[in-house]
Amino acid sequence: MDSNVKHLLRGIVGDAYFKDDAQSLVTHSYDGTPMLQSLPDGVIYPRNTAEVSAIMKVLHEHRIPLVSRGSGTNLCGGTVPVHGGVVMVMHRMNAIVEVDTQNLTATVQPGIITKQFIEHIEGLGLFYPPDPSSMAISTIGGNIAECSGGLRGLKYGTTKDYVLGLECVLADGQILRTGGKLMKDVAGYDLTKLLIGSEGTLAVITEATLKLIPPPKAKKTMLAMYTDIYGAARTVSSIIENRIIPATLEIMDNPTIRVVDDFAKLGLPLDMAAILLIEQDGEPEMVERDIAKISGICREEQAARISIAETPEEALKLLTARRSAFTALARLRPTTILEDATVPRSKIAEMVLEINRIAEKHNVQICTFGHAGDGNLHPTATTDARDLEEVHRVEAAFEDIFEAAIRLGGTITGEHGVGMVKAPYLEWKVGGPGIQVMEAIKEAFDPHNLLNPGKMFAKESRRRVVIERG
Repeated sequence: MDSNVKHLLRGIVGDAYFKDDAQSLVTHSYDGTPMLQSLPDGVIYPRNTAEVSAIMKVLHEHRIPLVSRGSGTNLCGGTVPVHGGVVMVMHRMNAIVEVDTQNLTATVQPGIITKQFIEHIEGLGLFYPPDPSSMAISTIGGNIAECSGGLRGLKYGTTKDYVLGLECVLADGQILRTGGKLMKDVAGYDLTKLLIGSEGTLAVITEATLKLIPPPKAKKTMLAMYTDIYGAARTVSSIIENRIIPATLEIMDNPTIRVVDDFAKLGLPLDMAAILLIEQDGEPEMVERDIAKISGICREEQAARISIAETPEEALKLLTARRSAFTALARLRPTTILEDATVPRSKIAEMVLEINRIAEKHNVQICTFGHAGDGNLHPTATTDARDLEEVHRVEAAFEDIFEAAIRLGGTITGEHGVGMVKAPYLEWKVGGPGIQVMEAIKEAFDPHNLLNPGKMFAKESRRRVVIERG
């Protein structure tokens, strides 16, 4: 990137908000994904939509790539600037523009931290359910770009279910607005939903209108403990089969239990093969009834022990422990690779067994936890990037896990996104025609491939496979 372009960019945001020193470039050369790094040519911090538009016009004219970035917590290599160019950090655009209590919506800029937004909304007596485990760090804009999930996804859905409208800047600098404070809108293609989860490859999100709901009146949290991980997985299917939809239904296997307890000091049962963390919320009578039914189902599926949190503080500690699983596992070895694969809820037990079989086959350590209630598991390998032979075995294991998920009617990613890591496998899920349609959409939005290039679409599929869906 030549000095003239840098001069133009500094003229838009000011000298303090365009950086090309070595420290800034290295800091923005990687994200939460291990073993991926690439230096950008510059880092820019816009203040508002007008500045984003002006920046994109300069980059478009000079054909310079742009990677938009929140906190960089994503786990698919989504914000690694593999083609260099400019990283646009959205943290200065962090305002809550409006909370509309008549329409139960909030309009926010993309750089606001998720947890700060949730706490502000809850302070007003309202509720924004999406709660990714990274919410203390991640931004709303990043959540939208990746269509983040979270522990409450089973009952309440994911980010896409709460975004009503967007303001964004296209690759050539034009400003596009979609949706609004509307519960119904079928005027043309649903561009709002198209942009959610597009991983910064179609536009730069500069504002979002989000749906809010009334908070639940009561909550109860319980642990069910199993000496057999298959029994825990079977319980998940049985709860759903009995027409009960908990707010949270999480699973942790024994290696995860051990490291989480060592990290959070909760006194978790270290002799158990798996535990289920279950929370129900809603009307008090319904919560009591559902927790009683769920306890009965757990006993039928041979739960060794069941405990119910006595206080809100105890319940919060349990949920916080689950959110800390990745952090806790990262203490075991130098490199932690956290993946996600999703299967239909009825196949969760089979998928858990498949993950264990695959780990044994490749002689690698894989801990499993995740959002069992919506079929989204997080097999997590602890390894060492310096041991290339072991890393190769880990990669082969994950390839088998993705293939198993698709064979069981699932997908290669439920919430982490495609980015660089899953790009070679995307065709396995969507097929050749699906890739062609997606590439045509990309071409329509970004004909010069300036927005987050090198993501989503691999040069070729990892390998051709024919999978009979279960």
